[in-house]
Amino acid sequence: MTNAISTLARLDWQRMASFTIKNPRQAFVNAAIAYLVFRQAVKGVKKVSVYGLHRMLALLWRKVAGGLIYHVRRAPGAGAVVQRNIAKAIKDIEDSMNIDLPGETKYLAIPEHPMTDEEILAVLQRRQNEAGVDWKNGRASGAVYHGGEELARLTNEAYAMFSLANPLHPGVFPGMRRLEAEVVRMVLSLYNATSECCGTTTSGGTESIIMAVRAHVMWGRKARGIESPNIVVPITAHAAFDKAAEYFNIGITHIPVDPKTQKVDVKAMKRAIDSDTVLIVGSSVTYPHGVSDDLAALSDLAIKYKIGFHVDSCLGSFIVPFLKEAGFPEVVCDFRLPGVTSISCDTHKYGFAPKGTSVVMYANKQLRHYQYFTIATWPGGIYASPTIAGSRCGAVIASCWAAMAKMGREGYLEECRRIVSSRVKIQRAIEQIPELYVVGEPSSSVVAFSSRWPVNIYGVMDELKKRGWELNPMQDPPALHIACTRLTVPVTDELIRDLNESVAAVKANPDGYNNGSQAIYGFAATVPDTTIVDEVAQGFIDTLYAV
Repeated sequence: MTNAISTLARLDWQRMASFTIKNPRQAFVNAAIAYLVFRQAVKGVKKVSVYGLHRMLALLWRKVAGGLIYHVRRAPGAGAVVQRNIAKAIKDIEDSMNIDLPGETKYLAIPEHPMTDEEILAVLQRRQNEAGVDWKNGRASGAVYHGGEELARLTNEAYAMFSLANPLHPGVFPGMRRLEAEVVRMVLSLYNATSECCGTTTSGGTESIIMAVRAHVMWGRKARGIESPNIVVPITAHAAFDKAAEYFNIGITHIPVDPKTQKVDVKAMKRAIDSDTVLIVGSSVTYPHGVSDDLAALSDLAIKYKIGFHVDSCLGSFIVPFLKEAGFPEVVCDFRLPGVTSISCDTHKYGFAPKGTSVVMYANKQLRHYQYFTIATWPGGIYASPTIAGSRCGAVIASCWAAMAKMGREGYLEECRRIVSSRVKIQRAIEQIPELYVVGEPSSSVVAFSSRWPVNIYGVMDELKKRGWELNPMQDPPALHIACTRLTVPVTDELIRDLNESVAAVKANPDGYNNGSQAIYGFAATVPDTTIVDEVAQGFIDTLYAV
C-alpha cells in the first residue's frame, strides 16, 4: 500500500491535467483503454486466486484451442471430416435407440377412428415390456427410486383419485391445496425448519434449483440494487445451476474441489465472492461422488458476506437427515446452519414419491416471494404462480403425500439404514480391489470409483454392461458411480462379484477397450472444442423424439 501511494505521489499531475485540457478526446480514449485493461487485469488476478496459476493456464489454453478449432470447423471444406464424424456418431445413437419392431404400428397422427380400450392397453403393455435395463432387479444406478409394490399400489390409487386436480385452482380443488401445503410442511420439519421457514413444491430437483436461483437473483436486484448478479458454485454442483445461469443470463463461477475429498475448496470460494455475488452453493450430497461439502464453513461465509446460501439436498433428500439416527456419521445440512437461506429436496427420490415432485425451502417468506411471478395488468385477470408452470399435476402431489404418510419416519429410517449399509459394503469391496480406488469421501447412498493403470474405468463399465448393470459414467476425474436404492440392497453381493470379474477381464486385455465407452468419454475429456460434444448431445436429444 505504501509503495502504491509513493508511486502516485511521483506522478506529474499538473502535466497530466494540462494534457487532458488540450487533448480531451485522446485523454478520454486513454482513460477508457486504461479502465478496460484494469478490469481485465482484476478479472485475471481473481481467476488466478480462485483456480491457481496452473489450472488457470490450462483453462485458458482449452478456451483458446477450442475457439480456434471451432472457427476452423466452420471454414469452407475444413470441417467436413469432423462434421461427418459427428453425423456418424448421431446416426449410431439413433440406430441404437429408434429400433423398428416387427409388426409394431407407428402412430404419426391421431387415429381416424377411436381405438378400443383393449387395443390401447395392448399397445401400452407392449411398450412397457420393451427390453431395457433390468431395473426391477436392481441393475440400474439410481433412476428408479422404488418404495416397494405395496407402496406403488397406494400411490397409484392416490394418483387416480386426483388425476384431474390442478393446484392452479385452489377454489376448485381445496383438498389439493391442503395436501400440497402439508407436503411442504412435512419436508420442512425433516430439515429442522423454524416457524418462519417456508417453501413450495416443484416438478423436480432441477426446477427447485432454478427457483432458488431466481429468488436470490431477484432479491439481489430488488433488495440490494445489484445489476449484474452472479452465483458461486462448486464444480461438482448439479448442472441445474448452469442451466439457471444460462436461463437468467447471470454470471456463474465454478470452484475447484479438493482432489482427495472432492469437497469444495472453501478458501477458493471465499476469493471468488464479490460485490455482485448473490448466492453460494453447497451440496449434500454431490451427484458425481456422493460427497457432502463443508456446509458449516459455507454457512459462515454466507453470514460474513451477507449473501444467500443454498444447500442442494436433492440427492441426499430422505437419506441424509436420518444418517445419525441410523448409526452413520451425521451430516448437518439443514436450517440449523444459520447461513442457510434455501434448500432443495427431491421427494421423488428417497422419499419414494412418483417422479415429478420436489420441494424448495426458504428461510423466510420474504425470500420466497422473490420466487413468485405475478402480473396485475394482464387482460385475463390478476395472474400469480409460485413456480415455472401455471397448471400443474395435482396427482403427483397427492401421491407424494400418500408415500410420506405411508412410510413415516420409522420407514424412512429403516430404508436409510439398509441403503447406506449397501453403499458401505460396496465401498469396502472396491477398496479391496487393487486396480480400483474410491473417489472422494462418500457420506450417503452414492459411491464413485476410478481405476489404476492398466485398467481403464470405462472398460470396466462396458464389462458391467455385458453382465446387465447400468452404472453412471463420471468425468474429471474419469469414474463410475452407483446410487444405491432400495432395489440395490438384495443384489449387492452380485454387483461386487460382477465388478471383480469385470476388472479382471479388463486387466487381462487392457487394449481391447479403446472403442466403446472409452472412445466416447475419452474424446469428450480431451477435445478443446466442447461444441463438438454439444452437437452430439443435441443429436441424442433429437433421437428421443424420433419415431
